[in-house]
Parts: sequence; structure tokens; C-alpha cells
Amino acid sequence: MTGTIDLAGDPNIGVYARVFEDMAIVYPGGAPEAFTATLARELDLEIVSTFIQGSSIIGSLVAGNSRGGLIVSGLAADEELAVLSEYRDIFLLEGPMNAAGNVILANDYVAAVHPPEMPLDVAEEIGSFLGGVPVVRLTLGGIKTVGMAGFATNKGILVHQRANDTEIASLERVVDLPIGLGSVNMGSGLVGTGLLANSRGGYVAGSVTTGFELGRIEEVFGFLE
Repeated sequence: MTGTIDLAGDPNIGVYARVFEDMAIVYPGGAPEAFTATLARELDLEIVSTFIQGSSIIGSLVAGNSRGGLIVSGLAADEELAVLSEYRDIFLLEGPMNAAGNVILANDYVAAVHPPEMPLDVAEEIGSFLGGVPVVRLTLGGIKTVGMAGFATNKGILVHQRANDTEIASLERVVDLPIGLGSVNMGSGLVGTGLLANSRGGYVAGSVTTGFELGRIEEVFGFLE
């Protein structure tokens, strides 16, 4: 997929959905059928419908990978967790820093977490739960909410356009994947807010993402090959 899309007129699609290799979590009812059908077709995955803690901002509240499972806000309701547990093991992120999708950037090879407020023991638990991946505590472009300041698939990591050499080097020390600077939706460095992608399918970007920005997405994630 080399195109753009919105969700009910909003280009910030990564706030309201979370994509993994084989599934996408999208809030029920309000997400248009055209949006979910596009994700299922272009990214070759199954759609899972649920709210998280009664909210539609799924992308901000869920993280994870295909080696371990789903890291979910500890405020999620039992019925929401019951839906998700049919597809993955669940790790509840408790305490005040529970917006997992905002504070964790993960794929099958690495996890980056919010510094320095993320407790070290919790960061270690996250790495273990995600299949023993290395965990890095860092900012991206000086932004602590790394889950929105970057986007990772198993083929590459796109990070905030202002990420510096030190931040990128912290990732390069623990993972052997292309890491590139980019933006979405006409200049937003919060690439996680406007991008949904996986390794086996493709990607969709927010509806106002420019051609240049799409080119960077395709380059970093290997869609030009």
C-alpha cells in the first residue's frame, strides 16, 4: 500500500488504531468500515474491535509485538481484556504511566521506553514479556513519548525528524535494522500518530501525508524493493 487514509476525517490514524503483524486493534462502532477494510486488505491482517478503558484512542493505550504479546493500560476493563486475550498474552501496565502505546516503541527485536520515569524493573519486565528483547530508555527528538515519536516494524524504524545522533546510536547499538528520520501529515515528527504498518503487508499513512514523507516511509521500511 502506498497511499493515505483518514479515520472519520482525522489523519491521526495511529492514535486510534494499533497494528501488529497479523492483527489490528480498532475501536468498535465509530471506525468506518472502509477504514477497517483497507487495513485488512492492504496490511493482510485480522481486525480486532474493542475499546481500551472505554476509550477509542487504541494506539495510545496498547503496545506489543508478535514474539510476546500485548502491553495494555492497567485501567482496561475486564471485558476489553477478554477480547484481547483471545489473540495474545496480556501484560498490564499499571501505575500513572499506563498509556502503553505512548510510552513504548516495540517490534520483535527491540523495545524503547519512556525515560526516566519508566521504572527500571518495569522496563526489564517489558523486555522479558516481549520475548526477551533488549530495552532502551531514550527520547526521540527530545520527546519522551517514544511510542508516538517513532514507529517500528520488523524491517525498520522511523523516528522523529529531529532525533539526534545520540538517540539513533542508542537504537543502533541493540538492533540491526534501518533507522531513519521522517514525518507524517505535512511535517509532524510524531510519526506514530499518523502511520500504520507491518512487515508482511504494507502501510497506510494519515491523509495529509505528503509524497516526500511517503517516500521516506517506503525507504525506511523497505517498501521500495
